This record gives sequence, C-alpha cells and structure tokens, in this order.
Amino acid sequence: MNISELISKRAQGIGPFLAMELLTKARNLESAGRDIIHMELGEPDRSPPQHVGDAAIKAIKDGYSTYTPTQGIIELREAVSLFYQREYGVGIDPGRIIVTMGVSPALFLVFSSILNRGDEVIIHEPYYPPYPQCIKYLDGKVRSVKLDSEAGFPIDTGRLIEAVSNRTKAILINSPSNPTGMMADRQAMKALAESGVFVISDEIYHRITYSTKAASILEFTDNCIVMNGFSKVFGMTGWRLGWIVCPEKLVAAMQRVHQNFFLSANSFVQKAAVHALNGPQEYVTETIDIYDQRRRYLIDALSKLGWELASNPQGAFYLLVDVSSTGLDGMTLADRLLEEAEVAVTPGLDFGETVSGYIRFSYATAIERIEEGVSRIEKWLGMRERDEG
Repeated sequence: MNISELISKRAQGIGPFLAMELLTKARNLESAGRDIIHMELGEPDRSPPQHVGDAAIKAIKDGYSTYTPTQGIIELREAVSLFYQREYGVGIDPGRIIVTMGVSPALFLVFSSILNRGDEVIIHEPYYPPYPQCIKYLDGKVRSVKLDSEAGFPIDTGRLIEAVSNRTKAILINSPSNPTGMMADRQAMKALAESGVFVISDEIYHRITYSTKAASILEFTDNCIVMNGFSKVFGMTGWRLGWIVCPEKLVAAMQRVHQNFFLSANSFVQKAAVHALNGPQEYVTETIDIYDQRRRYLIDALSKLGWELASNPQGAFYLLVDVSSTGLDGMTLADRLLEEAEVAVTPGLDFGETVSGYIRFSYATAIERIEEGVSRIEKWLGMRERDEG
C-alpha cells in the first residue's frame, strides 16, 4: 500500500495554519544565522508574572505532577468563577467550568460535543484560522458571513443572525477579534443573546482592550458556551491552559470527550493559574498599556508606508493591513518580506479569502523590534521601487 493511501480523507482535508508555517520558515532561517523580526504570531513577549512562575515551581517541588480530575481542580474552577463575578458581575457555578489545555483543545471539545454530521456553524470572516478547520474536521458545515471591509470589518451580529438556517447549530463569535481587533458592543451582544440561537463566544482577548471594556455573552444569556484562557493576558502561551463555561447539560458530554482524548490539563500549571487569577493584577494593567503604546506607534508607522489599515483595533494585539497597493497578494508579500527583509508577518489568506490582499502584524513583541521591523520594510519597499522603476 502506498503511504499516501494510509492518510485519512479527514486529515487530507484539513488546511495549513499559515501563521505556524511562517513560524517554521522563520525558525529555519534563524537556524541558518539570520535575524528575523517576529510579527507573525500572537505570542506575548513578556514572561508571566513572577508570582505565577513561583507558584508553578512550588507545585513541582511539592510533587504536584499527577493527573487531576478531568474537569480541572476545584481551586482553579472556583478562581474562574470568582473572575466572572469580579469582572462582569456574573455568577457562574464552578460545576459549569471545564479546564482545558488551551482554547484550541477547547474548540475541539466544544464542536465534538455539539455537532452532528451536517450541522452548521456560522462564523464571521475574517476569522481565526482553526475555526473552519475544526468545524469541518468534525463533519460540521461552515457558513461564513463576510464582514464589511470598507467599514473596517465591524462585527455585525445582525448579519450573523440573518444567516441562521434550519441547519444552524450555533453562531461562533470572537470579540475582540483576531485578526482585526474589532469588538461587538454591548447592544450587539445583547441582540445576539436574545436571538434564540445558541452562541459560542471565544473571549481569549478579553481584558486586552483600549477604550471600551469587552462584553461577555454570559452577561446576557446562559444559552451559550464561552472559551477563554491564560495565554494572551498572562503571557502563558506555552503553558497551555484555558477553560470552557457551558450549560450544565453539556458538562457530562464534554467531560467524556476530554477524558478520552486529553485526560486532564497540566496539574502544576493549574495550581499556578489559581495565582494568576487571584493574585495581583498590576501585570495585566501594565501589559495593556505597553500594547497600546505599540499599537499607536505601528498604526502611525504603517500609515506612513502608504498601507491602509483595515480598522483601528479596539482590542487584542493585531493590525490587519491592506497591501494591494504593492501589486502583490498577501501570501506573496509575506513570503518576500520574510526572505528578503527578514520580517515575519502573517498573510491575510489565513483569515479568509476576502482578506487575501492583506497581511496581519502582531505587536505582541518588543517596541525596539517593531521599530526595526518597520525600518526593514521601509528599506525593502525603497529597493523594490528602484529595482522595478
């Protein structure tokens, strides 16, 4: 049997995560001795708070390295519950919380628990790349609502609701959004909650906002699933820890899926995460201020290059930029910037066909590196103009 015949149709049908592929190329170039400016990933450059690291080390030294209950340790679920009370004024029973190894496994748990073959999930485009891949992998159908590019891709919950059909199982919303940084306001979230449609809300960028606080769907309805985690706010990307809040009737099904595919989240990381939520929060405030400074610099710098911003981000740490003025599509430009300018960015195609003429910048890296990256791009554009002139 040919080895290619062993690969399942399911695996063959899943597309690449272009940001991760760009990272691999960038790491290979670095291994060859080249200095790459990383602006392709949502990878916070700040280490987690000291007290969180100390708590992880203590847990390891105390021998806390065993499996935990599949749903997560009670101390962490109680801390998550207190977080919702403190942050949104919403009471959440810890029994409705499932601790996961990040939001990506949470996506798998959610969709494998609710989707039957052919069930439809409505998403907004631009979207986070794994959304459609995960839905299709689990035999669901993706219905993508293309947001208005001329208006800056605002999250139009009215259009999401209008797209509902008799096959719709849920609407998936990401606010603040990756890659645009746009948010659905409270009125829009309330309308979504009152639509009667089941809502899945990815709230991983909550707290990273620059003017208006993000609204959680849990403030308006319990007919929803919320996913969140520690990667972005606390700089804990490699720690792989997140959570799901779901209706009580879904907990047992998700537990069974979690038991069979993941067993449990990392034990000592769960202990540390309790300290992240319950401990001092100055780190979060400082981090948001740092991101805001970078955001303002990069908006101004890219505008001076003549590139049009898709929107002024209200949250997260990304800029989506229209680069059609270069005469190159986003994929080609991203490849050339990496190879020729040593700057790694993500092609817009990762986030949907409608933004194939865009690239995404992450400003979750040090301002000095961002400034150097802009300088390299400016030089590259000048050289290209001379070569083609």
